[in-house]
Amino acid sequence: MSSQPIVPGVSDRGPATPSTPAAAQGGDRPVDLLVQPPVGEAADTAVAPATAPAYRSPNQRAWARFKRNRLGYVSLWAFIAMLVFATLAELVSNDRPLVARYAGQWFFPVFSNPPETALGGDFATPTDWKDPFIAAQFDQPGNWRLTTLNPHSAVSTDYFSKEPDPAPPGARNWLGTDSQGRDMLARLLYGFRVSIWFALALTAVGTLLGVLAGALQGYFGGKLDLTLQRVIEVWGAVPELYLLIIFASIFEPSLLLLLILLSLWGWMGLSDYVRAEFLRNRALDYVKAARALGLSNRQIIFRHVLPNSLTPVITFLPFRMSAAILSLTSLDFLGLGVPPTVPSLGELLNQGKANLDAWWIIVPTFALLVVTMLLLTFIGDALRDAFDTRKS
Repeated sequence: MSSQPIVPGVSDRGPATPSTPAAAQGGDRPVDLLVQPPVGEAADTAVAPATAPAYRSPNQRAWARFKRNRLGYVSLWAFIAMLVFATLAELVSNDRPLVARYAGQWFFPVFSNPPETALGGDFATPTDWKDPFIAAQFDQPGNWRLTTLNPHSAVSTDYFSKEPDPAPPGARNWLGTDSQGRDMLARLLYGFRVSIWFALALTAVGTLLGVLAGALQGYFGGKLDLTLQRVIEVWGAVPELYLLIIFASIFEPSLLLLLILLSLWGWMGLSDYVRAEFLRNRALDYVKAARALGLSNRQIIFRHVLPNSLTPVITFLPFRMSAAILSLTSLDFLGLGVPPTVPSLGELLNQGKANLDAWWIIVPTFALLVVTMLLLTFIGDALRDAFDTRKS
C-alpha cells in the first residue's frame, strides 16, 4: 500500500499526469483546486454582473400601472382626440371656407369674412357662402375655394334648401338638420366643445376650493375644523336648483354665471376626502420631523402633506367632469343653462323631445353623451387602480 497522502478532489488511481499543476511544476506544492480556464475562453465564460433595476418615482410607477389598464389607457387617448377635434371645430366644420381666391385676390374667410361686394355681389353685408350666386362665382375659371370637412357651422342656416326642417340625413347634411335648419353634425361638435370645456373649468375651480377647504380643516383641526364643518352642513342644505332658477330670472343666462353658481356647491364633496387625508397624514412621522426641523405650516402643507394627499383628488377628477357635463346638459334641457345662441347638448335633447319623429336629433346626441360618460368612467377606474399602492 502506498504511503502517498490523498488530496481531496484528486483521483488516487494513478500517478499525476503532466496536465495537473503539481506534476507540471514537479514540486511538492499543494494542488490548486481552482482550475483556471484558458485565456482564450475567459471572455466567453465570464458572467456579466447583474445590474440593479432603474429607480422609478411613485408617479412613474402609477403611470406604468395606468398603462397596464388597456381600456383606461385607450379611453384616455380617445377622449384627448375628441377634445382636440372639438377645440378646432372652426377648422373642421364651418360654412366659411378656409381660403378662397377670387379675381386674383386671396381671402381667408374663416378668420375674416369679406363682404359680398368683394366677390361680385351688390351688398356690403358679410358673404353668405351658401348663396347660389356666390357658388356660381367660384365656378368660374381661376376662382376657387377650400372648404372645411363639413361645410356648415353651428348657427348657419341654408335658406336655399328645398327640404322642410328638420331634414333627415343626406348628402348636404350628413346627420340631418334640427328644427331650425341648422346642421346636426356641427351642432354636436360645437355643443360638445362647450360642454367639455365648461366641465374642465368647473372641475378646476371646484377642485381648487375643495382642496383648500379640506386642507385647512384636516391640518389645523380643532375649532377651525368644527366651524367649517358646520358651515358646510348649512351651505349644503341650500336648494341649489331653486337658487339657479332665481338667478336665471334676474340675470341674463351666461356660461360665466353658471360657472360661478355651480362652483359654490361643487367643492363640498371633494373637501371631505381631502380633509380625511390631511387628518391621517398630519400624524405621521415625516410631518413631525418637518415640524422639528422648524418648517412653517405653509411649507409642511404644500411640500409634504398635500403631495401625499392628492390620490382621492386625482381619482375623482373624471367623475367630477362627468357630473359637470350632466349638470350643464340638464340645465340646458330645462332652459336654465346657456343662452339660446350657444350650441348645447341639452338644447338638442329638448329639440329631440319636441320632435320625436326626427330620430336624427335625439339619437346622436344621446349616443355622444353615453360615449363621453363611458370614456370618463373607464379613465376614472384606471386612475383608481393606478394610485392603489397595493397593486404591483
